[in-house]
Amino acid sequence: MSERIAFRMNLNPGQAAAYEQRHDNIFPDLAAALKEAGVSDYSIWHDPESDHLFGILTRTDDHTLDALPDTEICKRWWAHMADVMETDENNVPTQIPLKRVFLLE
Repeated sequence: MSERIAFRMNLNPGQAAAYEQRHDNIFPDLAAALKEAGVSDYSIWHDPESDHLFGILTRTDDHTLDALPDTEICKRWWAHMADVMETDENNVPTQIPLKRVFLLE
């Protein structure tokens, strides 16, 4: 079984091109770590009017996504992205969970 989740992040103004370019060149080790953690079908959408980013992903029931922030590859990616998006003092992107209000299967 799997679960689909969504969340919102905040892009710094004027950083959309840099954000997209960096994701076009995502660290291969990070992509592998996400897959190993049980993540699939992961996409991020940008609202240019608000600079909100919307992440949507599927994770397996036995995912290890909660352990990913402790890995060096994740910390390195967050440091790489910290100048283009809202983060906390440890470079962790600000994420607001989203509630699903509709599903058409």
